Amino acid sequence: MALGRPSQDFTCKAISGHEGKIDGMAYLSAIEQRFDGQEKSVVCTVSADCTVRAWNVQEGTQIWSSSVQPAPLRRLLTVPEHRLVITMDGRGTIKVWDGQTGKEQATFITPSTWCNLVLCGVPENPFLTVAITEGVLYTLTVPCLKEVSQVTAFQNCHIDLLLCSPDKNWILVGSTETPDVLVKVFHTDSLTRRSEDKPLSNSLPVGECRNASWAPREAARLIVLHEDRTTRNLSVTTFDIASKQSKNKVEILAQQVASFILPESSRTPHILESHGSDVILLGCGSGLTIFSITGNLLASFQDHHQMITSIWVDNFRVVTSSQDTSLRVYTWKREKNTVVLKSCYHLLGGSHRWSSGFTDVACDNMSIVAVETRKCGKSILKAYFFNL
Repeated sequence: MALGRPSQDFTCKAISGHEGKIDGMAYLSAIEQRFDGQEKSVVCTVSADCTVRAWNVQEGTQIWSSSVQPAPLRRLLTVPEHRLVITMDGRGTIKVWDGQTGKEQATFITPSTWCNLVLCGVPENPFLTVAITEGVLYTLTVPCLKEVSQVTAFQNCHIDLLLCSPDKNWILVGSTETPDVLVKVFHTDSLTRRSEDKPLSNSLPVGECRNASWAPREAARLIVLHEDRTTRNLSVTTFDIASKQSKNKVEILAQQVASFILPESSRTPHILESHGSDVILLGCGSGLTIFSITGNLLASFQDHHQMITSIWVDNFRVVTSSQDTSLRVYTWKREKNTVVLKSCYHLLGGSHRWSSGFTDVACDNMSIVAVETRKCGKSILKAYFFNL
C-alpha cells in the first residue's frame, strides 16, 4: 500500500454496468482495519440511468441492481452498521434500500426537486436530515423515513452545506450561493425530538461562506472557509462548538480557536477537507495545499496536470482524483511530534481518448475506488485492491 507497484502490490479492475453518468458513490462495507481477507469491499452507486447498484470490489462484479426508477438518482448515503442504502432522485423522492438484497424498504416524498442529505444520531439509532431548496430541514427516522421534525433554516435558500459533527451533536447548515445568508449550527437533539420549542441554533460570525469541514479528531471543531465582505480576502476560521446551560435557557457557543487569511499564492480553493484536529487540506485547481489551522503552510503538491475533482482523507492516506485521468496517493507520516504528508504514487485511469477523467474517489483499508467519466456520457468504476 506504500509502494503501489502495479501487478505486484495491487490489482486494477474496471467495473461497468451503468448506462448513464454515476452521480454518487459510497462504501457499504465497514471501512475499519481488516486484513484477514474475510471481509469483502462493497461499493454502492447511483446513476442518471435511474438505478442504484451494489458492487463487489475484489471480484469486479455487480451484487444487485434496483429496478429502473421514475427519475435519475442524484445522491447516495450508506449506513454500513445497518446495511442500508439511502438515495434521492431528481423529483425529490428519498428511498431506503436493503444493502444486501437491493429491496426497497421505505419512501419519503419532498416538495422539492433537489435535496441535500446527512445522517445524524448515534449508529444504533440513526436519523436522516434532509435540506430542500426552499431552506427547510426535514428530520426522518431510519429506516422507516417517518417525519420527526420540520424546520425552516432559511427563507427560500439553496442549502448546499449540510455537515454533521463527529460527535453527532451538531449539524452545520449553510449556503455558498447566497452571500447574505450566515451559516448556522443546529443542535441535533432539537431536530430529532418532537417538541413545541424552537430548534436550538446559532449563526456563526463569518462572512460569505465558501466551504466548511468538521475536524475528524475533535468532537465538534468546525473549520470554515469564508470571504470578508469588506476586504474580499479569503480566510479560514476554526471554531469549537459547545452548549451552555444558564437558568432555563440553553445557548450554543462558538468559540474561535484560530483564524488566518489565505496567501495570494493559494488560488481560490474549490475543495476543503481536514485531518486530525488541526490540519487543513485545500484543493486549489490542480494543486493540493496543506495548512495548520493557525495558517502555517505545511506542504504544497503539484502532482496533477488538471483540476482536482475530489479529495479523500483518512487516518492513513490522502487520495486525490483529477480530470487528468489519474489518482494520486499520499500517506501520513509522523516526524518530530508533527504529522506530515508524503507524496507516493499515481494510480492511472483510462485513455484521454475515451475518458474525461475521474470525478470522485473513496477508500477503505483494502481498496481504492474511483468514478471515471467517459466521453460517451457513461461512467464506470476503477477499483484498485491491494494484495494484503
